[in-house]
Amino acid sequence: MTDSAPQRVPLDALHRRLGARMGAFAGWDMPIQYPTGLKAEHLHTREQAGLFDVSHMGQLRVRPRDGNPDTLRRELEAALPIDLAAWPVGVQRYSVLLNDAGGIEDDLMLINLGNEVRIVANAGNREHDRSLLQARCPGLAFDWLDAALLALQGPAAEAVLASFAPAAAAMRFMEARTLSLTGVACLATRSGYTGEDGYEISVPLAAAEAFATQLLEHPAVAPVGLGARDTLRLEAGLPLHGNDIGPAVTPIEAGLPFAIATARRAAGARPGGFPGAATVLAQFAKPPQRRLVGLISSESVPIRAHATIVDGAGNAVGEVTSGTVSPTLGRPIMLAMLSVEAMGTTPLSAMVRERRVPVATTALPFVPKRYRR
Repeated sequence: MTDSAPQRVPLDALHRRLGARMGAFAGWDMPIQYPTGLKAEHLHTREQAGLFDVSHMGQLRVRPRDGNPDTLRRELEAALPIDLAAWPVGVQRYSVLLNDAGGIEDDLMLINLGNEVRIVANAGNREHDRSLLQARCPGLAFDWLDAALLALQGPAAEAVLASFAPAAAAMRFMEARTLSLTGVACLATRSGYTGEDGYEISVPLAAAEAFATQLLEHPAVAPVGLGARDTLRLEAGLPLHGNDIGPAVTPIEAGLPFAIATARRAAGARPGGFPGAATVLAQFAKPPQRRLVGLISSESVPIRAHATIVDGAGNAVGEVTSGTVSPTLGRPIMLAMLSVEAMGTTPLSAMVRERRVPVATTALPFVPKRYRR
C-alpha cells in the first residue's frame, strides 16, 4: 500500500463478501452501497434497522497526564465551548472545535466517563483534530482507541441490541453504557446520524467481525453504506462537516447554538474562555447575516451542492451545501447557506444547468427525528 492508498476499515473483508461497492472517502476505502441499492437501504433503516460501519471515524481516549479530573475539566473547557463541570458521567454530548474566528474546524461527539473523556472525530479531520487539541491541552493525553465503530439505526434497533444485552433497552438518547455483547465489553451510546433511534457501539477489533455478523443474522438488520447514511442524515437536517459546516462557518450561522454550553455564553457562569468566543458570543447578541436553512422543491430535478440560490431578480442570495432527492418524501431537499434578508422573500430558485428551479425555505428536519428520549 502506498502512502496515498485509502486505508481499510477492520470489517473490509466482510463488506466485500456482502457485495458492497467500495469507494474512497476521507482517506478510507468504505462501503458506499450494497447490492440492494441506496434507496432500499435508506428505507430499510427508516422501517427496521440498518447496520453501518463507521470505523473510519476517529475514537480518542482523553485523560489527564497528572491523573487529576480537575485538569481534564479545566483544559477541555479552555479548548471547547463545553461545561464539563455540570456534565453527568455516562452522557454523550455534541460539541464543536472552533478556530480563533469562531469557525468550525470540526464537530465532535464527546462522552464523559468521569476520569476520562471519549471523543469521536470526523474521519477526514481526525489527525488535525488530535494535533489541535493536543496543542491546546498540553496536560492531557489524546490516544487513538484501537476499536471498530458500528452504528445500528432504526425503529428495530432497540429490540435487536437488547437481544444481546437487555440493558440496552433502558438507555435513553445520548446515554452511554458499557454493555457485554457476545461476551465482550463494548461502549455503546444511544445516538446516531440518521434521525432514527439507535446506537453507536465501540467494539474491540478482535470481536468486531463476529459481532457484526451476528447482528446481520437478525431478520430486521441489513447492511447500509455511506450513500444512504448521507441521505438519512440530510432528511434529518443534520449538517456534514466539509459540506454544510467548516472553518468559515460559525455555530450560530450553522443553526447550532446548542453546541455552546449555557455556562459559556455571555450571561453564563463561566462566559467565553474558548477559541472564537468573541465572534460567537457577539453573534448570539447580533445574529449574523446568513444562516444554514432547509429548502424543498416541488419539481423532480435533483439539486446538488454548490447550486446557486437566486431571488426573483436573479440576484445570488445563497448556495446549496447538500442536496438530494429524498427517498422518504420523493422530492428534492437541500441544506443551503442563505442570506437572512432572502429568507422571507419569494420566489427563490436554484440554478441547475442555467435553469431556475423553484425552491422554498422549510423548517428542519425534513423527516421527523425519532430519538428515544
